[in-house]
Amino acid sequence: MPPGTRRFGRFGRTRSEASREGAAAHSRVLLYSHDTFGLGHLRRCRAIAHALVERNKDVSVLILSGSPIIGSFDFRARVDFVRIPGVIKLRNGDYTSLKLHIDIEDTLDLRASIIRHTAETFDPDLFIVDKEPLGLRGEVEETLWMLKERGVPRVLGLRDVMDDPDLLAPEWARKNVLPALAELYDDIWVYGLPQIHEPLEGLDIPPSILRKLSYTGYLRREVSRDCATPAQAPLFDRPYILVTPGGGGDGEEMVDRVIAAYEHDRDLPHPALIVFGPFMQSDRQNEFLARVEHLPAVECLTFDAHLEALMDGAHAVVAMGGYNTFCEILSFDKRALIVPRTTPRREQLIRASRAQELGLVAMLRDRDAIDPARMATALRHLPQQPRPSERVVPGLLDGLDNVDRLARHLIDAPRKPDALDVVERRA
Repeated sequence: MPPGTRRFGRFGRTRSEASREGAAAHSRVLLYSHDTFGLGHLRRCRAIAHALVERNKDVSVLILSGSPIIGSFDFRARVDFVRIPGVIKLRNGDYTSLKLHIDIEDTLDLRASIIRHTAETFDPDLFIVDKEPLGLRGEVEETLWMLKERGVPRVLGLRDVMDDPDLLAPEWARKNVLPALAELYDDIWVYGLPQIHEPLEGLDIPPSILRKLSYTGYLRREVSRDCATPAQAPLFDRPYILVTPGGGGDGEEMVDRVIAAYEHDRDLPHPALIVFGPFMQSDRQNEFLARVEHLPAVECLTFDAHLEALMDGAHAVVAMGGYNTFCEILSFDKRALIVPRTTPRREQLIRASRAQELGLVAMLRDRDAIDPARMATALRHLPQQPRPSERVVPGLLDGLDNVDRLARHLIDAPRKPDALDVVERRA
C-alpha cells in the first residue's frame, strides 16, 4: 500500500456470501467514465455495457459518468447510469464546474464522494475505468483502494491510441500513473490491435505492467435495436455523405472545410448530411446553418443520439477520426475520409495515418483540407475508394467478444480480498 497520512477501516458492508450464491449470483459490473468533454468515453462505455448484458443474462452494468447528455441515450435492460456533477476543461487547461456555481475543488470532492459511495453500495464484481487511471484529478483513487481491499478485480481500459509518447510521458509522470498501474490494476485492456498501434510504445513501462496488457481488437458497433426514437435519415434523392465531428466541441474547422467545398463546387455528386454534435458552440452552428441555406445539397442536424443509424444509411463518411467514429466506420464498412485534428493531442493523426497505410481509410491533413478545391476533389473521389472490408486485418472487430471473455474470467474468479484490515492511502 502507498504511504499516507490517513487510515481507513473497512469500507462498508459487502454483499453476503449467501446472497452471492443465491443469485447464481447475479453479477455486477461498474464502469467509470470521467467525461469532461465530448462523447468518446461515454459511447465506448455504453457499447461495452450493452455487449456484456447481451451476452450474459446474469450481469447488470452501472455506468458512472459526468456527461451532461447521458440521458439522451437509450440503454438496454440491466444497464443504468449515475450522473456525477459535470466539469469542463477550459482552454488554459483548468477545470470548472459545468452547471453548479461552486468552487471546482468542491465539485471534485462531490464527484469523488458520489463515485466512492456508489461503488460501496453497488458492490461490483468488476470495476472498469475508462482511459484515466486515477480519474479526473485523482477522483477515483480512493474507490480503487477500497475495491482492492474487497478483492474486486480492477481493469483499466485504453483506446488504441493515447497520444504521442513525447506528450503522454510527461502527462503520466505528472499524474503519477505508473504506481497506480502497478498497485491498483489487475489488467489493462487495449481496445485495438498492436499491428495498428501500441498505445504505450515509447514509454518507459516496467515489464510487470506490460504483462497486464491484453489487446482486444476494436469494439464493433451496430444499429441499436432498443431505440425509443429511431434516427430519421434525410430525404435525399440519392446516397449521402455523413459528416460527423463527434461531439463537435473541436470540430468547427472540419465542418467549415466541408461546407466551403460544397460552396466551391456546386456539382459534387453526393449530398452531405452534417451532424454538428452537442458540444459545438451555438454561434458557429448558426453561422454554418446560414451558409447551408444556400446549398441545396447540404443538410444539417444539431445532434442525434442514434448516429449509428445515420452512418449505416450513409454512402460514405467524413470525420475527424476519433476512436468511436473509427469503430463505426469499420463496423458499417464505410468508405471514409478522415481530417484529423493535431492539437491538443495527436491521437487522431496517429490513428488516421496508420489506418491510411493499411488502406482502411483516406486521410486529408488540415493544411490540405483548408483549400476548398482539394477538399472538393477528395469528396468526389471518396465514393470510389475501397471499403475497409477489402483489407484483411485479422481480429480487427473482435473487441466486444474479447472484452466479454476477459470480463467473464474476472467475474467468475473467487475474490481475493486484501489481507490488511486497514487501507493506507495518500491524503
